[in-house]
Amino acid sequence: MTTATTSHGDTTSHGDTTSRRDAPVTVLAASAAFGLLLGWATYALHGTTPLLERATNSVSTWILWTAAAGALIRGRSLAAWCGALMMLATCGGYYAASTLGGDFGAGGLGTAAVWSVAGLAGGPLLGWAGWTVRRGRGGVRAVAGAAIAMVVLGEGLWMGLALRYWTEAAVFLTAGVLLTAFLTFRLARSREPRFWWCAVLAPVFAVAFYCAEKLILDSLIGTF
Repeated sequence: MTTATTSHGDTTSHGDTTSRRDAPVTVLAASAAFGLLLGWATYALHGTTPLLERATNSVSTWILWTAAAGALIRGRSLAAWCGALMMLATCGGYYAASTLGGDFGAGGLGTAAVWSVAGLAGGPLLGWAGWTVRRGRGGVRAVAGAAIAMVVLGEGLWMGLALRYWTEAAVFLTAGVLLTAFLTFRLARSREPRFWWCAVLAPVFAVAFYCAEKLILDSLIGTF
């Protein structure tokens, strides 16, 4: 650990600065702040352009940020916790903004609860996946990569098969294929012997993701 002398003759530790930046409280606070911002942006961009609205108001867009955060965080457990907190904050930011905008009433509490529970399930998984792809070891890295690509591919299936938004579905499926190829290539370059698991498992996981939305999430939201 190196030190530097300030103009006042004090010494500061570069290692201490790094540790403060990586401190759990700092990382958790940053995750929560970003989640609140993402939730607010989702509400604010409603009715602007189809591209901007879809870019924020989607399961995959919300939850992929937790994978990105997980890749930046040094600790595996902290990455999972941040994923959960970010998704809760995103839901909170969205529904707080809709309340201030006069679009949220008592009837929306059930929907908010469902999305919060979904975030608690998906946030830690994608936070862990982002961390694992970057810092993990062994075949589990390919499984984690497939879990990340699964979200985009699965939402593409949902938009096409369930909602009949075929144009949006084509965009999401194309993005999912490109993301799968990128992650598979990245794993291959890092000499992961089971890199091909990512390409094989991503579509399998995507079908499971679609079924979960169809059978569980959509059914629950439809009851409120």
